[in-house]
Amino acid sequence: MILDSQSFFFTCIWITLMPHAFAAAEIMKPHQRYCSSVKQTRDSKQETRMRKDDSTKVWPLKYEQLLYIEDHDSAMRPGFGGSPVPVGMDVQIESIDSISEINMGFTMTFYLRHYWKDGRLSFPSTTKKSMTFDHRLIRKIWVPDIFFVHSKRSFTRDMTVQNIVLRVQSDGNVLFSLRITVSAMCFMDFSRFPLDTQNCSLELESYAYNEEDLMLCWKHGNKSLNTDQHISLSQFSIEEFSASSGFVFYSSTGWYNRLFINFVLRRHIFFFMLQTYFPAVLMVIMSWVSFWIDRRAAPAVSLGITLMSTTISGMTASMSQLSYFMAVDVYLAVSSLFVLLSIIEYAAVNYLTTVEVQKQLRKTGKISGICNIPAVQAMAFDGCYHDSEIDRNQTSLSLHSEEDSICGKFTGSPSADSAQIKRRNSGGYVGRVILENSHVTDTYSRILFPIVYIIFNLFYWGICV
Repeated sequence: MILDSQSFFFTCIWITLMPHAFAAAEIMKPHQRYCSSVKQTRDSKQETRMRKDDSTKVWPLKYEQLLYIEDHDSAMRPGFGGSPVPVGMDVQIESIDSISEINMGFTMTFYLRHYWKDGRLSFPSTTKKSMTFDHRLIRKIWVPDIFFVHSKRSFTRDMTVQNIVLRVQSDGNVLFSLRITVSAMCFMDFSRFPLDTQNCSLELESYAYNEEDLMLCWKHGNKSLNTDQHISLSQFSIEEFSASSGFVFYSSTGWYNRLFINFVLRRHIFFFMLQTYFPAVLMVIMSWVSFWIDRRAAPAVSLGITLMSTTISGMTASMSQLSYFMAVDVYLAVSSLFVLLSIIEYAAVNYLTTVEVQKQLRKTGKISGICNIPAVQAMAFDGCYHDSEIDRNQTSLSLHSEEDSICGKFTGSPSADSAQIKRRNSGGYVGRVILENSHVTDTYSRILFPIVYIIFNLFYWGICV
């Protein structure tokens, strides 16, 4: 009975409280929905604020949709069928990596920038901001097909990624920039080497579009070409950089615009002065020693030819095979000629001396008969081919003196001996001995050879420098 009454009591309480509990739950649901809505609104505002701060999220659409890439035909130039599209260019030269005389070429690294307008890439914008892309968009839009005339090798730098940037403005203006290294030919003239100045140029041209479809020009005239202030080369000094333009005609396709990057190189002369010119001058001067030394010193003269040939071979090893003379070839050839003439002069003097000896040998019989001296001693008049004791004593003899004086010297007259002692004791004895023993050809050669060589040097350096 008691249990039934308790069950009845709890049942009444549950029936009484349940309607109030359901009512309270219904009241809380709208409040939860409102809190959730307020939180979502707050998150949305915060995300919008972050997008405004981050320029990369200004446009929620994909670039293909924004630039209408799907409707863009990359094979068609802007304004196809109408006026030619103008493409402006400018160049920032980073470095000249090498100059090769053997291959007649150069290697250059620079930034190449293209400017043109493609209305198909315009997009709506209230801030007129541009959009920047990397190399992945290049294959989906039209870009100018610029190539380098007379280039041997070229490539785009790809460390750490391909060095290409594409910037599109809202009105359709496009900037296409890339960092590239080009190896191209330079038609060099070595006729004045190593005092030469070389004019090289890198030529840019559209491969497919002639002047009716594409108008290639420098964007800012001569100011479109800029260089790094620290560009330097080991063998050359860069005189100037300049930009120019022109036209070229092909019989099959017509006229094309062509741009030129011109630079002038002047060779440093100091290295060649030390390695080529100075040794050549020394060899020539050394060959003149034969005019002053004993005629029997042949090795001293032949050494000049050996050293001269070594100098020439060392210089030509670093040059390409040319079919014309260079300035240094002329200088070395003339220097070698002077050395050769010194050897010829040496041979001529020896020949004339031999002829003189033969003439004197015919007189030995007469002298020995008159003075009663041995024939061997009488043959000592030339002073070149006998023992040292006879060579020292014969210098006091004059081949053109009278027979009485000769006889007096060889018969041992006191007056002759005293006169000889006096001459040997005089202060200018050594100088007179050298001059008396020198052939007349040596005497003229000591003056003529240096004067002619000095005149040649004045003429050479006056023309080449």
